[in-house]
Amino acid sequence: MLEDIFQFAVILAVMALLAVALGKWIAHLFTSPRHGFLERGTYRMLGVDPDEKMSWKRYGLALLLSNAAMLLLGYVLLRLQGLLPGDTLARAAQPPDLAFNTAVSFTTNTNWQAYSGESSLSNLSQMAVITFLMSVSAATGLAAAGGFMRGLSRKSAADIGNYWVDFTRSLYRLLLPASFLMALVYVWQGVPQTLDAQIVADTLEGARQQIILGPVASLESIKHIGTNGGGFFGTNAAHPFENPTPLTNTLHMLGMLLVPSALTYAFGAMVRRRSQGRALFAAFVVMFIGFLWLAYSAEQAGNPLLSSLGVDQRPSAVQGGGNMEGKEVRFGIAQSSMFATVTTAATTGSVDAMHSSLTPLGGLVPMAQMMLNNVFGGIGVGFISLVSYAILTVFLVGMMIGRTPEFLGKKVEAREMKYVMLALLAHSFSILGFTALASLMPATLDSLSSLGPHGFSEVLYAYASGTANNGSAFAGFNANTPFFNTSIGLAMLIGRYLTLLPMLAVAGVMAAKKTIPEGPGTLSTSSALFTGLLIFVVLVVGGLTFMPALALGPIVEHLLMLDGTSF
Repeated sequence: MLEDIFQFAVILAVMALLAVALGKWIAHLFTSPRHGFLERGTYRMLGVDPDEKMSWKRYGLALLLSNAAMLLLGYVLLRLQGLLPGDTLARAAQPPDLAFNTAVSFTTNTNWQAYSGESSLSNLSQMAVITFLMSVSAATGLAAAGGFMRGLSRKSAADIGNYWVDFTRSLYRLLLPASFLMALVYVWQGVPQTLDAQIVADTLEGARQQIILGPVASLESIKHIGTNGGGFFGTNAAHPFENPTPLTNTLHMLGMLLVPSALTYAFGAMVRRRSQGRALFAAFVVMFIGFLWLAYSAEQAGNPLLSSLGVDQRPSAVQGGGNMEGKEVRFGIAQSSMFATVTTAATTGSVDAMHSSLTPLGGLVPMAQMMLNNVFGGIGVGFISLVSYAILTVFLVGMMIGRTPEFLGKKVEAREMKYVMLALLAHSFSILGFTALASLMPATLDSLSSLGPHGFSEVLYAYASGTANNGSAFAGFNANTPFFNTSIGLAMLIGRYLTLLPMLAVAGVMAAKKTIPEGPGTLSTSSALFTGLLIFVVLVVGGLTFMPALALGPIVEHLLMLDGTSF
């Protein structure tokens, strides 16, 4: 156990060091007045004015329309895949409902896959649709974070920046260079990067084996740095071509945490309150460690039903101890628990173990983190979501002490609270509403691999994953049906744009306000007390919202497991 804790501590320490270095670069990226050569060429090609100052409405409209165009492009290419050149395996086009789901998924940074990548998509589709949308969807989230932070840092301003500048810089100055360097490391570690679709090998038994190949390393790098998720292969990061060594497994996790953690430092630098960034970073880390410990301890304890049969599940046991069901033996329980916690904390969706095989409490952790959507969270969106809870916290505390709430020296009033509540309620409405609708559909039973509370957890997990733009799943759940492709696609759209757009409105409203001097009743939002209050509000609001649903799924499954019943 001490070795496992040491692994966790090393990864978090490296993340913290990288967060400072990258945070400085992100702050520079969003504040530098100079445009690079490639950037100026891109502006001319797009026909946009990089010096235009955009209100939050124009900023959000540019974001929305550009994403709609990219979604349409992805959908068309997937529908025409069978007619496009270069695929020696002649893979067919995706049907309309699946193409809609896939295009929405990768445009919204969700990367939910209702298909198996190697059997469904050609190398051209993997690059022109999947890897392309992974890059631009990550740039969209990061750009939104830039506009949001800029809005909160300004006073008496009518704009929050220029979306096209933020988007282009995010892509050219951060995502593409970082992904290129990471891809080189992946290739060094044995991840394939080729345009060949397959190789055929002769086995020792004399049989011939088809091995699918493709541009895997480039997809894997942006997949994790851009908190995208998905996989070139159906088994995702459990596939040896996607995740060949313990080093790549560690780099996957650091890549997922890299930008979300760095945004806290960048925010502190942009608002000229470094302590504010540290307070938000501390909230991220404390919640993450709590969820990691719950997942790790649950998986390490194993299944009591096996213990009753005489199976030794102690950590010192020959079998490795704990619940090894569905886990990659190269990484074991510690790395698998860490990976599962990281991928749903950062809403990435990459997996190196089968989440459906986690113990009930182990499976509760990924669901709960996606429901909260601010334990680091996806690139840009997780930070925005945490700040929305920070604004809610100062509002609640202000009401309790009878003082107008303030955040970063500006009053928090009814208008911005309406936007905050719209973002929070849309997230919970999508998860719970679609889960309720699916539970009433008789055909849902045909998509489940289990009945009872575990079957309910499969449905709940799917809509939590879609709404949180995560993309992982309880494997075994068949989501490739017209109903689930359409409804999960809609959940992805709600989770993405009804979180981003209302909070951009908050940034616009706050940018227009004047700062006011702190008084004796002002609550410091950069103190340890505020960090504790913020975590408390996140957990209480999340608990009140989602605990009844979790009680019907993993919690009751855990109680029944203790009583000797399995599913």
